[in-house]
Amino acid sequence: MPTQRHWREIPQRYRLEGNFCPDCNRYFLPPRLVCPGCGRKELTPKKLSRKGKIVTFTVIRVPPKTQELKTPYPVAIVETEEGARLTCQVCDCEPSELRIGQEVEIVFREVMREGKTGVIMYGYKARPV
Repeated sequence: MPTQRHWREIPQRYRLEGNFCPDCNRYFLPPRLVCPGCGRKELTPKKLSRKGKIVTFTVIRVPPKTQELKTPYPVAIVETEEGARLTCQVCDCEPSELRIGQEVEIVFREVMREGKTGVIMYGYKARPV
């Protein structure tokens, strides 16, 4: 199966779909098989809000080879309105403009290109509101 098709079939990659533990009342992204709080194995799939806030962030200045042309770039842990936390790149701003607690929205953007064929892979990034 080509890489791009595989990525399209991962619910959290394109639909921001996590899961929910009704016993602990907690949301997770990426989805988990077992709730770390109570050990429940039957978690409910849930589509998460695209609104959140920055919990913490860093600026990548020495990137992996696939991201060399895009440095420096910020990466943040974002907490959605439901309380799920995810790590993603922050876009459409200068790294110096970011603040902990800043409101962001999760947007769908290009994440990387694969090899010489230039196959584009998409995913989510955070954008300051």
